[in-house]
Amino acid sequence: MRNLFEISEKMVELTDTTFIRPQMAWLQQSERLIGIKGSRGVGKTTLLLQYAKKFLHQEPFIYISLDNLYFTENKIFDFADEFVKNGGKYLLIDEVHHYPGWSVELKNIYDTQSGLKVIYTGSSLLHLIRGRADLSRRSVSYTLPGLSLREYINFTENTDFSAFSLSEILESHTVLAKKVWSIVKPVKKYKEYVEIGYYPFFLEGQENYRGKLMEVILQVLESDIPLIAGVNISHVNKLKQLLYVISESVPFKPNIEKLSERIGISRNTLKDYLYYLGEALLINSLTIKGKGISRLSKPEKIYLHHPNLMFALSGSSADTGNLRETFFYNQVSVKHLVNYARKGDFLVDDHLVFEIGGKSKTRKQIKGLEKSFLAIDNIETGYLNEIPLWLFGFLY
Repeated sequence: MRNLFEISEKMVELTDTTFIRPQMAWLQQSERLIGIKGSRGVGKTTLLLQYAKKFLHQEPFIYISLDNLYFTENKIFDFADEFVKNGGKYLLIDEVHHYPGWSVELKNIYDTQSGLKVIYTGSSLLHLIRGRADLSRRSVSYTLPGLSLREYINFTENTDFSAFSLSEILESHTVLAKKVWSIVKPVKKYKEYVEIGYYPFFLEGQENYRGKLMEVILQVLESDIPLIAGVNISHVNKLKQLLYVISESVPFKPNIEKLSERIGISRNTLKDYLYYLGEALLINSLTIKGKGISRLSKPEKIYLHHPNLMFALSGSSADTGNLRETFFYNQVSVKHLVNYARKGDFLVDDHLVFEIGGKSKTRKQIKGLEKSFLAIDNIETGYLNEIPLWLFGFLY
């Protein structure tokens, strides 16, 4: 147990707190059990360690990761009990999905240790585990997205731009855009961001970014999905093949029957795998309004989750039009409902229609539609219902 405290102290001491994301506010709540989910590489561990370094330096805390071999022979509940008996007040738990029965033990810790605050992190697939304990009444849970374009600009340019609401962008985009382009070059930053800006490990060096991102993708396919969703390890190559097929032609319009034949799996298994890839935040499925995303639903279109994944999987051959749509869907869907639009590219919050394109894009596809907008690439300032595409990267 002493070794775990040493690891905790070293991890916290070595953590950089120069850039702290606004989601830190989630951890500062008075709730006693807080869960943070998210895909690999988006900064869940860093958020935990920064919280400890910045806010708990005078408090009795410990950071532990449940992929540590110590927890193959020792229970979290027993560890927490001993920690509290020795004065512990803050237990920061990383990678809970590596620990069988994590939900039961967190429930028991919550019920028996009223003076202990527990913050835990896990895969975005976490809710797929059929836990034997219902934490819904005890735990508040959040999903941590990757960096927005706004955050990337703040990190790389040492700026302090605030997020804009969607209504502010639609109503005052020329004023908001000027606030940004009078200080930085947003079109240039957008082009950087779609290649290397979503996952915070770009701060460790851009030259190895795509290689590290490929490692993240493989860990999700080879480890997380089989472990959490129960996919047979022998089918991992089917998952890889499916993701590759999607990446070749995003936005992908799936023909379930032909795709299942091509991959060599049943239609129901294919739908399951598409659902798992979505929950793992490797793809985004675009559905018709009211259908929602489930294992049974057939998406109208499938995008990769973020443009960075397009460059990692396809190299420099990523199509510009697909990049634009993938960027828009990724950034807007964090706080808004995005659906398939019969006219235009996206239906947002059930009543706003967006068409995405370059400078030559016209309103032809959305002519006559109320509450319709063009999101235009490669411009700094918009006009009327024509809005710079990059500005939608300031929504969070």
